[in-house]
Amino acid sequence: MLLMPLGAEAHEVYVSNERDNTVSVIDSTTWEVTRTFPVGRRPRGLTFSKDGRRLFVCASDSDAVQVIDPDTGKLLHDLPSGEDPEQFSLAPDGKTLFIANENNATTTVVDADTRKVLAQIDVGIEPEGMAVSPDGKLAVTTSETTNMVHWIDTGTLQATDATPVGQRPRHAEFTRDGKRLWVSSEIGGTVAVIDVATRRVVETIGFEIKGISGDRIQPVGIALSEDGRSAFVALGPSDRVAVVDTESFKVKATILVGRRVWHVAALPGGERLVTTNGVSGDVTVIDAVSLKAIRSIKVGRYPWGAAVRPAAGVRSAGAAE
Repeated sequence: MLLMPLGAEAHEVYVSNERDNTVSVIDSTTWEVTRTFPVGRRPRGLTFSKDGRRLFVCASDSDAVQVIDPDTGKLLHDLPSGEDPEQFSLAPDGKTLFIANENNATTTVVDADTRKVLAQIDVGIEPEGMAVSPDGKLAVTTSETTNMVHWIDTGTLQATDATPVGQRPRHAEFTRDGKRLWVSSEIGGTVAVIDVATRRVVETIGFEIKGISGDRIQPVGIALSEDGRSAFVALGPSDRVAVVDTESFKVKATILVGRRVWHVAALPGGERLVTTNGVSGDVTVIDAVSLKAIRSIKVGRYPWGAAVRPAAGVRSAGAAE
């Protein structure tokens, strides 16, 4: 792929490799893997604490959320996650984790500081996606078999409502203002845009790619741009990422990436995104300005999730300020 000048600010991209039971770390200045460390079985979702000093990993087949020192790759401890954690979301308070448990149709809520389970909330069958609103007042879980988004009041830790969406909803993403929720439906081949105030679907976005059959267009991961104008949607075995205008809901472009793209993560600044491509075992770097793939990086087997944090020097400078 064509190489282009990349931003000077250094970040680290952490990628979960679900077949290798490892996490790979990529340096955004060189776009090379700098290290790989072992984690629990079938790692999927991953996210950082607010200060970037703890990495949370959903080790699905280990039935644990692992807390790892990202600088050393050392396991600090496991959190009680519930059965088969798939994805999770860290609330704005920096300590409350909402975890989707696929095998037992619950959302587990854990205090990451005290390591205690605060609640187990019944939701639909095969919960997968998880998100918390920017104001911290709502959490949502998507259930793949029930085909619904379940709304949770974070004050009472009770499920309060449900919104039907397309078949097999996989990922949920709130807009920065918290007014809308974007939800991908893998088998339905669509993305639902939901008005948070009314809990109603205001738009259902479909996708067509010339030369690609509809059954290969399977939306999963979604990343919203920093300016809020674009949504980047991973389209699974079509090997493409769709770029959607968030006002008109029209597809502006599709970008060819690696095989079986699962998720998309944006780097701060908005100029670069990365995708995790399960079948080809690599990560694609996307230029968000030109809407082109500019680099491919080999990682482990079946990369699934990605999380980004500033590199050490950038973190130290931020702390000094």
